[in-house]
Amino acid sequence: MNVVDKIKLKFQQGTIVEKLIYINVGIFAIGVFITIFSGLYRADGGFLASWFALDSSVDEWFTKPWSILTYGFLHGGFIHLLFNMIALYFIGNLFIDYFTQKQLLTFYLLGTFFGGLLFIVSYNYFPLFQDSNSILVGSSAGVSAIFMGIATYIPNFEFRVPLIGFVKLWVFAAIWIGFDLLGLVGSNAGGHFAHLGGSLFGFLYVNSASNKELNIFDSFFDLFKRKKKPMRTVYKAPKQSNKDDNQKKIDSILDKISKSGYDSLSESEKEFLFKQGKN
Repeated sequence: MNVVDKIKLKFQQGTIVEKLIYINVGIFAIGVFITIFSGLYRADGGFLASWFALDSSVDEWFTKPWSILTYGFLHGGFIHLLFNMIALYFIGNLFIDYFTQKQLLTFYLLGTFFGGLLFIVSYNYFPLFQDSNSILVGSSAGVSAIFMGIATYIPNFEFRVPLIGFVKLWVFAAIWIGFDLLGLVGSNAGGHFAHLGGSLFGFLYVNSASNKELNIFDSFFDLFKRKKKPMRTVYKAPKQSNKDDNQKKIDSILDKISKSGYDSLSESEKEFLFKQGKN
């Protein structure tokens, strides 16, 4: 088995967390190769960013509506990718201990969507971003949604931290949110708005639906399933009860014949036996 086949097998057998990591790393590797080869030929290497990153301009977004999801699979550099994938690995595996893998994927996608939406709204509303334009990349909004979702569901879950002791999950969530709030006045304010958008989705949804079996997840994926048309009924088989009654009557008639002969049957019994023999 060659390296490619091993990677395919690992991907097929992996959890949704591992598959998301493979996809993000694979897209990053493709971007690196495009950059290298475009540099050799002095060509534009920003193909992925120009088509799949989310632009803060509403007009630009309308020309690439898919970018409100695809930006969540792009990263600005190796360190950016590394930290996001480490967070996704640990937080994601905790998440699927309590929810399904389909639910994690939905959190990732909807967290990315709402994070991108808040990014666009903030750039077009707050004076801080006046006369400025930016693009958004990274899986942080999706990871934030997963983190806030599980932190809202099991806030008192404890981690053992070296030199500190046991720390509850809600404390980590509060620190996470705190860093994003402080980042709103920094150079990556738009990115932190996106993180907060994902976090807000994760918190609000689990907080409101924790006692409703989180049915939105199955409903979300059912939208993409092909609906089966009902089959036309050409022939309706007789009910089983009728078959049983007929069989009992046949057995009774045959028993009568074995004891008294065929001539002992009434005309109705002979007619019934004749009809059954033709079926």
